Amino acid sequence: MAIFKDHNITVKQLLGFIPEALLSNLSLTTRIDHYAKVLKGNKLFYLLFYGILDNDRLSQRTLEDTFNDSIFKMLFNLDEDETVRRSSISERLSKIDPDYFKQIYDCIYEQFSRAYTSTERKKNNLIRVDSSMVSESVGKLMEGIDNKSGKKAVKYSIGFDGVLPCHSSVFTSPNYGNEDNALPEVVREHVKKETGHQNIYVMDRGLQSTRTIAAFNKEKITFVCRSKENRKLVELDSLITEGMELDLGESLLVSDRKVQLYTGIPINKNGKKYYSEELVDTHFRLVVVKGKGDQKQYWLLTNDFESSAADISKAYRRRWDIEVFFRFLKQELNVSHLVSLNKNGIQVILYMTLIVAMMLLMYKKANNIGYKTAKRRFAMELRELTIAMIVLQCGGDPGLFFKT
Repeated sequence: MAIFKDHNITVKQLLGFIPEALLSNLSLTTRIDHYAKVLKGNKLFYLLFYGILDNDRLSQRTLEDTFNDSIFKMLFNLDEDETVRRSSISERLSKIDPDYFKQIYDCIYEQFSRAYTSTERKKNNLIRVDSSMVSESVGKLMEGIDNKSGKKAVKYSIGFDGVLPCHSSVFTSPNYGNEDNALPEVVREHVKKETGHQNIYVMDRGLQSTRTIAAFNKEKITFVCRSKENRKLVELDSLITEGMELDLGESLLVSDRKVQLYTGIPINKNGKKYYSEELVDTHFRLVVVKGKGDQKQYWLLTNDFESSAADISKAYRRRWDIEVFFRFLKQELNVSHLVSLNKNGIQVILYMTLIVAMMLLMYKKANNIGYKTAKRRFAMELRELTIAMIVLQCGGDPGLFFKT
């Protein structure tokens, strides 16, 4: 009964990746259902999953209407007599353990990532790390980061492997407004998950702390990040050899050097704090490239001395994938709108949004279609699946309605 005959994977197959047994086991181990009467953990999971897919702008009111909808209940085999109020959804989001949803997210990512080919797996060792600030409708946010407009904001920091979001964090504390605090935490948390990892972490200009990247080097974390141009440094050696290829395809190689960087050491003098510049012992590699069109220079810092300058430049260009992913989250899954105003609920919604995003991205990848097409066709298949269930429930034959 598939609508799209040329598709390699269907929505029904993807829904099979939702770990039913894990949902039940986690309900026991996390005790999230201890005081819940209607909105058990698995029901909230299904409600948010379906609600994110079925609504252009999710809210607690739309979630209330969705839960009370007969089609939703039939799709996920829920009791027709159960109802829920918006206030109950709001309270549940504020108190339910986000780790329940995080573990489901990690499980689904692990299942999907097993489907990567060996070539894809090698490519996906390049982890793009970036953040996005959300400040829409957060005037009443309980805890948030003050942004330039004077509003409180939430920061989503995500690791993206080129196909799927492999790690995520929510930050609401003011000190995480600085990317030098947020990005290293995301990188280190992902490293803990990847025993014996060989990842390269790629970041934009948000990471500038010399102390942090020196610590990365000691922790054997390979990185590529864009540096501020003309930062103070000491050149130790040029890595450009005679006959070396200076045309890197989309850019030109300006220089490739081994360098030492300065860092500021805080000094208290007469009750005031000053910073004294000091060279860090760690050696870094600075690859400077420029665009062929606009001639704009890009200073790329790394501790990778094995890869070619062309590979370093290519790795940074591929960082753009995470910008496309953020745009997908905002435009297609409306992540810029906050359904909950406390960190607990915000974490739950983010994990659920990323779970839906992974479903859509795998659907997009397997069927070789675009983002918008994937979202539209996924919804169409889900609707067909629901109608088929209704027909069967009424004693009919879906094959008489859906042409095969």
